[in-house]
Amino acid sequence: LAVSAALKADMVALGMPEDRITVHYTGVDRGQFYVRAREAAKTAVGMSGPLLVSVGALIARKRHAIVIEAMKQLPDATLIIVGEGPDRAALEKQAAACGARVRFLGSQPHDVIADWLAAADAMVLMSASEGLANAWIEALASGTPVIISDVGGARGEDVVHLSRRRPRHGEARQIAFHIGDKARHAVAREPLDNALQRHRLAGAGRARDQPV
Repeated sequence: LAVSAALKADMVALGMPEDRITVHYTGVDRGQFYVRAREAAKTAVGMSGPLLVSVGALIARKRHAIVIEAMKQLPDATLIIVGEGPDRAALEKQAAACGARVRFLGSQPHDVIADWLAAADAMVLMSASEGLANAWIEALASGTPVIISDVGGARGEDVVHLSRRRPRHGEARQIAFHIGDKARHAVAREPLDNALQRHRLAGAGRARDQPV
């Protein structure tokens, strides 16, 4: 089994027989990850204003440092990082320049992650490599756009084009531009249009979910 078409292609490139590899997309708990009224969801987690959430282990491959650097160009936004790992101390030191606008929550249970993804204006993850990250699918199921690097399952058929922003090289300035662009569009949309778009994103997340 491969969790994305991109991972299947990598497996074939390594010499594995293509006809013996099946793509089975990452599942999602629809009872926890679903579309909610965003402002109410923000209130529930004690937040207001532009909110970004990044979910992933605090390791070099997830490249949280690039997103933290991008926050310097987004003075009105708050970044919540959910995850734990050996890079935490270094990332906290880097984030000190942003003050309380970057917060580390450590490891959290799925119900807490669901609350934050429902509240977020975007889920941001600049991984150097991924098959098909759970956090992408959980964000989409919550009606939250994803801003992700152009790697692995983010390419081609694995993440719906409508739902993604894909900085190709991962520089902080470019990521900040994509985040700012997403925030401007969210503010400009009429509430009904925004609600419809969120349900389309949730549909994209459910489309990636397959029962075992």
